[in-house]
Amino acid sequence: MKKLTIDDVAQKAGVSKSTVSQFLNKRFKYMSEATKNRIEAVIEELNYQPNGLARSLKQNRTHMVGIIVANIDYSLSIQCIRAIENELQQHGIQVIICNADENTEKESKYVETLVARQVDGLIIFPTGNNPSAYSRLIEADFPLVFMDRLVDGITTQSLLLDNEMAAKIGVGQLTQQGHERIALVTLPLGEHAITPRKERISGYKKAMEEADLTLREEYICSVPKEELAAGLKRLLALPDPPTALLATNDITLAEILKYANRNAIAIPEQLSVIGIDDAEFAQIYNPVITTIRQPAYEMGMQAAKIILSCIEDKGASVPITYRFPPTLQQGQSVKSYK
Repeated sequence: MKKLTIDDVAQKAGVSKSTVSQFLNKRFKYMSEATKNRIEAVIEELNYQPNGLARSLKQNRTHMVGIIVANIDYSLSIQCIRAIENELQQHGIQVIICNADENTEKESKYVETLVARQVDGLIIFPTGNNPSAYSRLIEADFPLVFMDRLVDGITTQSLLLDNEMAAKIGVGQLTQQGHERIALVTLPLGEHAITPRKERISGYKKAMEEADLTLREEYICSVPKEELAAGLKRLLALPDPPTALLATNDITLAEILKYANRNAIAIPEQLSVIGIDDAEFAQIYNPVITTIRQPAYEMGMQAAKIILSCIEDKGASVPITYRFPPTLQQGQSVKSYK
């Protein structure tokens, strides 16, 4: 039996070969709904299967996008990846997901591997310590989008939360309820000052100053995940301990709640808590934890749309940094001191 070709589809549908090609590549801009429906019906009737490899070679496209995530443990990473994958699949593009685990060398190898596999573009949650690899991609006009973090000296399409505003909302909620001794619990900045951590610390400091509250360095608990329990113990053993904690991400919030449970600390009666990042467990904890949500799914959808645009109009886009607004998710984890 003769193998069906794009010519067979075009002839039966009564359209040109290029029109069928545009349909297969989901380029419907100048195509009428009637033409789309006719081609779709013929493809279904003939059970035509396009040769993906041949199309990729001819177009110099693989219809694959690489996602390199700095740390897949974060709820932000998971929600963004889900949104990116859903959006790109609707355009016939598959994703390859790589976890750099905050390791620059792993990230570099993933960049090299994915470029060698001729992916059409990269969405990177950067480790922040790989400027030469990013620069080479930009110099080559390679479609590139950054998520969640910025890198000094690198200008590309970037999407992230308004992190300072998130911290200010958290402090504002606590001061409204009469809290003055407010501590910040964060993971370390790292050698290259990871963007969300740096900006959330900055937002906390600014909010405390704007509220005319004493900024105490001992109230900033900045330690690795493995040392958070010890850090919280030191913090709460201070002569004048904080009455409230602002957790800068879902990992620090989880460690705070574990510590409170292990040490029979009642929330919010003995300690008020607010977390940045809308971790699912915050909604099922008793009491429900007040959080400052970042629109992770919406950020992922936008990243997918931007990478698609970069692929279609290679080298034509102007680098823009998109900031997404945080929103308060009210819980019952803050005690009033009014």
